[in-house]
Amino acid sequence: MKVTAITLRAGHVIDYNGKLMIVVSNEIIQPGKGASVSQVEMRDIRTGSKDNVRFRTQETVERVRLDQDEYQYLYTDGDEVHFMHTENFNQIHVSKELIGPRTAFLQEGMVIEIETFEGEPLGFEFPDTCVLEIVEAEPVVKGQTATTSYKPAILENGVKIMVPPHVESGTKVVVKIEDSSYVERFKG
Repeated sequence: MKVTAITLRAGHVIDYNGKLMIVVSNEIIQPGKGASVSQVEMRDIRTGSKDNVRFRTQETVERVRLDQDEYQYLYTDGDEVHFMHTENFNQIHVSKELIGPRTAFLQEGMVIEIETFEGEPLGFEFPDTCVLEIVEAEPVVKGQTATTSYKPAILENGVKIMVPPHVESGTKVVVKIEDSSYVERFKG
């Protein structure tokens, strides 16, 4: 769908020179002389490289719509992660590299939103938090509980996080997936 460059907003995806680019920012620049221009900062969805482009405000660009569907995590097989569409039960497999470090937080039955373009998976939206068990944590040092210090711990998925001193091995905790940070002790 063709849109004018002045209407682009952060998060829009456009086809620019045969590449899928996501708009990071769009600033309208009005020089003292001449016509206004739209300064668009974009990032290539596939490679991650950034580009700054100036468009005339009435210039048109091709805006792309990504399909967003919910998929359920099934299993990991070597370097590939397998998902099943929650409505039509079609299965897809994606490389761990494309998903990134969040792959470690995939749990059986977890539902995530996958953005696709012409059947090619491009983006992955995970839940905000997940519940994991601490398998290894340093013992509490006497008098340490009075301060707000944290100690290192290892989760069941092998990820290291910092937890409060009162958290011990075997405790289930809520972890923020985005930055692998401790939220609270699981109350379940």
